[in-house]
Parts: sequence; structure tokens; C-alpha cells
Amino acid sequence: MKWFLLISAIALAGHGAVRADAQVDRADTSGGVLTLPSTGGGSEAVPGVVVTLPGPPAAVAAPEIGSPKVAEAAVRRVPPVSDGPPPVPRQPAPAYPPEFERDSALFCQTRIGRWTEADARALFGEASRQRLALGEDRSETGLILAFADPTRRYQQLELDFASETGALRGVFAYPWSMTWRQCRRLWGAHVTARKANQGRTFYSYLNRRLDVLVDRTGKVISLGLY
Repeated sequence: MKWFLLISAIALAGHGAVRADAQVDRADTSGGVLTLPSTGGGSEAVPGVVVTLPGPPAAVAAPEIGSPKVAEAAVRRVPPVSDGPPPVPRQPAPAYPPEFERDSALFCQTRIGRWTEADARALFGEASRQRLALGEDRSETGLILAFADPTRRYQQLELDFASETGALRGVFAYPWSMTWRQCRRLWGAHVTARKANQGRTFYSYLNRRLDVLVDRTGKVISLGLY
């Protein structure tokens, strides 16, 4: 009778464990021994019975080195923090009229009588320097603004604006390297010549609105267009 009660208790305990966790494997009753407390305070061993209790959850296997997940984690690195100023985006170069790109001085000559100082600054930006234009009696007749030539055809361009009207009335272009011989090949020799100070010669073309100032070596100092 005692054995029957013990076996019944074991069966009930096993049934409760199975219901508590549906994922627990069924009890294995092959060759094990279960020790239960007896009614007299001791313990009795019941052969042939093993009770399997639910264990801790199975450990998740770590991804192997070289797997796609590990490679992806290795690529996603945080960029280093820079202490310098943020990069400044490059500004696109301003677009100029095709006639200006071909010859900036001749283009400005076509604006004589039409341009004001504001028009010149709109194309060139701020002037690098300025000087007064003086008449033969040394009186002030205008204002000459100097601009760097963005086409690099000339070292510098000077625009002469009349005091009375504010309109452009003359252009001075300063070539990088040009000789009087080259001028004659380009525009001919239909000119008048007069001597200037420091051994210079001032040539004025009779068939075009052009003056050429040449030093004693024959190098062109400036071209005057009006």
C-alpha cells in the first residue's frame, strides 16, 4: 500500500511539472532512483523513476567570426570627431558673357556711354583701387576704378567714369606681355606718334578708337580704348 501511495505521488508531481512547462521533455524512467521523504521523518528511495525539471533557457550561440552580421558590425564605425571648422562648399565660378571671355577690354569698350559704376561692380565686384581723372588744367574730370581681369587676358582693367554724367567714357587695359611690333601686326601702323616722359611713346590710331603707350624698349604699357 505504501509503495502504491508513493508511486501515485510521483506520478502527480511529474504530471504537474509537465503542465507547468509544455516544453519540458517527458520523464525518463529508465534506471534512475528518486528519494522522497517518508511519513516517519526519514526518506525512502524509489528505484526506476527519474523526474526531469525545467532547466535554464538554452544559451544563444554567438555568431561565428567572418559571418555577415559580424562583418556588418565591423563596418559600422563611428567617424572621428574633427576639431577643425566644417568644410566650406566650393562655389561655382561666375559665368561671364561670351564677348567678355573673348576680350574683356573690347567688351568694356562696347559699354562706353552706357555703363555706370554700379554696372561695373556688378560684373567685376569691388574695385581694387581708384584714382581721380584729371584734365589738362589739372582739374578733376572723373573717377577711374581699377579691377583685376577675371579672364586673365590682362593684368588689370581701369574704367574711367565722367564726373558730370557718371557714365563710362574710357577703358585702360594693361597687357601681361605685348610689344609694339605685335600691335602693328594686329591693327596696322596707321597712327600718329608723340613722345612722352621717361622715353615713352604715345601712339594714336587714326582708323580705330585705340591709343597705345609704349616704353623705350618697345614693350606696351597700356592700351587706351574710347
